[in-house]
Amino acid sequence: MSNPRPLLYLIDAYAIIYRSYYAFIRSPRVNSKGLNTSAMFGFTNTLLDVINNSKPTHLAVAFDVSGPVFRNNDFEAYKANREETPDDIKLSIPFIRQIVEAFNIPILEYEGYEADDVIGTIAKTAEKNGFDVYMVTPDKDFGQLVTDHIKIFRPGRQGNEHEILGIKEVCEKFEIKRPDQVIDILGLWGDAVDNIPGIPGIGEKTAKKLLADFDTVEGVIANADKLKGKMKENVIAFADQALLSKKLATIITDVPVVFDPKALELEPPNKESLRALFGVLEFRTLAERLLGERISTPTRTTNGQMDLFATGDEQPQSSGKAAQENITELSPHALNVTQYSPEDTDYKLIETRDKRNTFVKELLKQKIVCFDTETTSVDANNADLVGMSFSWKEKQAFYIPFPENENAVKFILDDFRPFFENQNILKVGHNLKYDITVLHWYGIQVANPMYDTMLAHYLLQPDMRHGMDELSETYLGYRPISITSLIGKKGKDQRSMRDVPVDEVLPYACEDADITLRLYHLFSKQVQKQDGLEKLLKEVEMPLLPVLADMEATGIKIDLEALKKISEGLDEDTKQLESAIYALAGKKFNISSPKQLGVILFEDLKIADKAKKTKTGQYATNEETLQKHAEDHPIINLLLDYREVVKLKSTYVDALPGLLNPRDGRIHTTYMQAVAATGRLSSQNPNLQNIPVRTARGKEIRKAFIPSDKDHIIFAADYSQIELRLIAELSGDEGMMAAFIGGEDIHAATAAKVFDVPSEEVSREMRNKAKTVNFGIIYGISAFGLSQRIGISRSEAAELINNYFAKYPGIKQYMDNSISFARKHGFVETIMKRRRYLKDINAGNPTVRGFAERNAINAPIQGSAADMIKIAMIRIHHAMKQQGFKSKMMLQVHDELVFDALRSEIDKLSNLVINEMKNAIPHLKVPIKVDMDTGENWLEAH
Repeated sequence: MSNPRPLLYLIDAYAIIYRSYYAFIRSPRVNSKGLNTSAMFGFTNTLLDVINNSKPTHLAVAFDVSGPVFRNNDFEAYKANREETPDDIKLSIPFIRQIVEAFNIPILEYEGYEADDVIGTIAKTAEKNGFDVYMVTPDKDFGQLVTDHIKIFRPGRQGNEHEILGIKEVCEKFEIKRPDQVIDILGLWGDAVDNIPGIPGIGEKTAKKLLADFDTVEGVIANADKLKGKMKENVIAFADQALLSKKLATIITDVPVVFDPKALELEPPNKESLRALFGVLEFRTLAERLLGERISTPTRTTNGQMDLFATGDEQPQSSGKAAQENITELSPHALNVTQYSPEDTDYKLIETRDKRNTFVKELLKQKIVCFDTETTSVDANNADLVGMSFSWKEKQAFYIPFPENENAVKFILDDFRPFFENQNILKVGHNLKYDITVLHWYGIQVANPMYDTMLAHYLLQPDMRHGMDELSETYLGYRPISITSLIGKKGKDQRSMRDVPVDEVLPYACEDADITLRLYHLFSKQVQKQDGLEKLLKEVEMPLLPVLADMEATGIKIDLEALKKISEGLDEDTKQLESAIYALAGKKFNISSPKQLGVILFEDLKIADKAKKTKTGQYATNEETLQKHAEDHPIINLLLDYREVVKLKSTYVDALPGLLNPRDGRIHTTYMQAVAATGRLSSQNPNLQNIPVRTARGKEIRKAFIPSDKDHIIFAADYSQIELRLIAELSGDEGMMAAFIGGEDIHAATAAKVFDVPSEEVSREMRNKAKTVNFGIIYGISAFGLSQRIGISRSEAAELINNYFAKYPGIKQYMDNSISFARKHGFVETIMKRRRYLKDINAGNPTVRGFAERNAINAPIQGSAADMIKIAMIRIHHAMKQQGFKSKMMLQVHDELVFDALRSEIDKLSNLVINEMKNAIPHLKVPIKVDMDTGENWLEAH
């Protein structure tokens, strides 16, 4: 039996770098220095995936060399249309090269040639020398090189498996007979990305048909006389351009680069170099996985910017050149930080009644105390208390364990009631809402003042993560004891904290309180430095915390019988839709299988000439694609209906009963206060903000949310068009302000203006288009986006937007001013001074910059709306307590508040709610409108 062929993997560096960077474009990975590490992280993961799962014997990474390549000699405009490389990618390249070198992997590059050519040359040479070669790239051009022993390895994305493309897969993808015809496809069709011109008028489909008939570009040109009309003219007129395009698309396989098998052999990585690099980039999990150890990361100064040599008095830098220069100074060799050491800590156990009495006396003497709870569950409404820790001096903390018996726990907690109810002691914690919710179930109410370090950091750095462990590593240079080291990883074998011996819980719990206290000392100083931030924390975020805790503890009652009926109705809808879909398809198939559905739609029914395909080569059947074909075949709307029914049933109707709390049989959502950078709240378990309301079926789910008993009724109050009113306020546009002040229908008023017709002549279609423009403008909608949204041509959409700005010039001025302010300062602000940092606002790449510009426009509007409803919630909650209301505020969903209202209090409650919602932010020129209603369920009240 012959020896297996050695395996050589060749990685196309820039293709993987770009792919990694854009995979995180909506939620970039940023280290504490402010460096975007998305590209480095994605590239390293791909590298590890190849090494660990594919087991290559030989490995190399090919980079492009800066400067012109030989193709520019043939065609000066080659790749001239490419967008400028994003600044974050430019900053990533040196780090990625160091990562490759630290893995002891050779870098391949050759001046005047592209990485494609280097890979092509090495691949062909290696094949001749008995290797199996895999080219690691998502680039379609590499299909031309594929043979029995040279294949494409396309890395997986978003959790999907990688793909291997051999001869069969390449030929199927391009609908050609041989892989080398990929060059001919590109010669005829061109490639907009590389500015390869091809022949005008010939697209992908036509190119494939021509090659099926005439085999090559040369064959098409030679048979031009057999073609007809404009195609014939273009083939003849642009024959030389087609041949040039084919040449430009051809990957060179004779670059004068040396193939040295010995040098390409996979070697163990240099762990010291990787340790330093991963420390700078803050790849903690990768380091633990690869190196099997925890790494040190640079500490961060209290001004929110990590600076290894700063005094701590500097102000945060804005984005732009200065920030980039600051980032580039950081290197693996600059690591010289003082770390927080746990060795000299004083952590004590308070396990007896006498010790507890002495401890409480000392506790009540303090002005600032950090506390933390240890429990059996991450669900605060279903957790049992295991213990509590306290700290008021750094590196000193105390742990009080609790028995399993609930009455015994309450007995011990009663000793601590004077502390928790004391209004002169500042109670500090990290994610305090969890702790006060847990204590609520034991009859303990935590009184103000309170300070949450998670919320403080959320305001300082809204786009970063806010977990205590990560903040400890980032700001203190210390990695706390992991919870998994005590209870194990998630799964059936995970223990409860109740099962962990007290002597093991002691250092873990005390450490939490101690570290949180240290973070408080850091963050409280920095919050005071930033204009308006302390006011936002003290008057909005911190007062909102107990409001949300009360709402979570209150929960909402569910009508299980109503859910059952809704579920049965959805079952019936599913069966009817399945039958109708099968009838139109002419056969039964798995409707939920994208692959099978794609074949039905685009091969059997042929609903489109140009079918879009995914990266995996399957036909695209996502909702966006189906919506575009809604008019092409009656099966499409049935499919969209089917998907809605299936999602509603599985995600909500059938899931909600399983979320009932066993303590009270109610649903208790968890509000997340430190997630959305705009300041908006989000919810989970269940996510009540995602319950669909735009379709009749989606609305039906709200029927199941009911009042607590017959003496109560559901009362809902909803801000009307709040974001439009706020953009009118912020922009000061006279026309839009006048429409709101005059109580006009804003969408009809906008339609009358942009279509230049009297208000009485505005049609429903005009109003709908105007409504889309009104809300689209807030999110920086483009002409292309608007054309897709309302089904008009791009030129019509552009004209509509231009008319809008002509009629509302103040809106355009606001947008320009917001972008200009962001470019100068690196952030934008809400009315309440909530900041949204926009590090890419001055990026050279227009795609990246565009994301930041849209946020510059939208963040002040959406953030101000978020602040407004938060302030209203605080005031309503306070007034209800002060006035002894028995009604309860239960839910906040976007711009809506939902109450379990005592029927006898409804008039008084509605007056209170409307007044506080309207006047949450005083002295606005644009009137704030609040819609309200009541009902026997949430649907009736909405």
